[in-house]
Amino acid sequence: MAHAMLFSDLALSKRLELTEGYACVQFAEAQRRLVPDSGAEWMECAGAFAIFNGVDSPVTQSFGLGIFEELRPGSLDLIESFFLDRGAPAVHELSPFAGVAAVNLLCKRNYRPVELSSVLYLPVEQPAVEHQGHVSVHIIVAEEVQVWASISARGWAHEHPELLETVLQFGTVISAARQGIVCFLAEVDGEPGAAGVLCIHEDVALFGGSSTIPELRRRGLQTALLHERMRYAFDHRCNLAMMVAEPGSNSQRNAERKGFRIAYTRTKWRLST
Repeated sequence: MAHAMLFSDLALSKRLELTEGYACVQFAEAQRRLVPDSGAEWMECAGAFAIFNGVDSPVTQSFGLGIFEELRPGSLDLIESFFLDRGAPAVHELSPFAGVAAVNLLCKRNYRPVELSSVLYLPVEQPAVEHQGHVSVHIIVAEEVQVWASISARGWAHEHPELLETVLQFGTVISAARQGIVCFLAEVDGEPGAAGVLCIHEDVALFGGSSTIPELRRRGLQTALLHERMRYAFDHRCNLAMMVAEPGSNSQRNAERKGFRIAYTRTKWRLST
């Protein structure tokens, strides 16, 4: 089936940023269900999502600032207050399609860039049947939540062991989230070795949370995870897939090998206090 050509423009950015914002909203909702006194909360303002999931949580930030509506000082005041009133830093993921005026406003308000990320996209098509040999992938059941969270944490925390507990808690919340978030586990000869997430919003599938435990790397687990999630996205009528990766990272190269293209480089801005 032929797809219309997709260009990296404002319309595409709106679809991608909305999907990631929605995924983080679902995470905050799951956190609130699991830990009612966590204070997890979110709001929508000027078309952007602002999510609070704890002072140090990577989910605590905004998405979509300045691309659904022109960013004005009054809107930024409201979103800043949402974070600052909860003791959290004001952090925003900013698409380049928010424009120079939005960047100027952030600079005037004493924001500083703290992170860059590549946002990648790929039209969803039915993947070819692949023989994975000893590798298998399946969607986890309730009894596998802790296994999935443990594999995810070990994969992510290998380079940063001090983050193990944080990532383990993060994984438990993700795997407990129900709305539009699906967790996949990859195994080699029945031994769990890699974890991944798929979040669907409308017709866009966000591929996220992929990690492999050190001892089972280079065994094809990530390729199998990507393939199975693409098949799931196709079966659920998605027509666009997205990923976010550190510029120039192995994750970005793996995505580009699979046909993903860079839509744009996004900047994370943090208010200096």
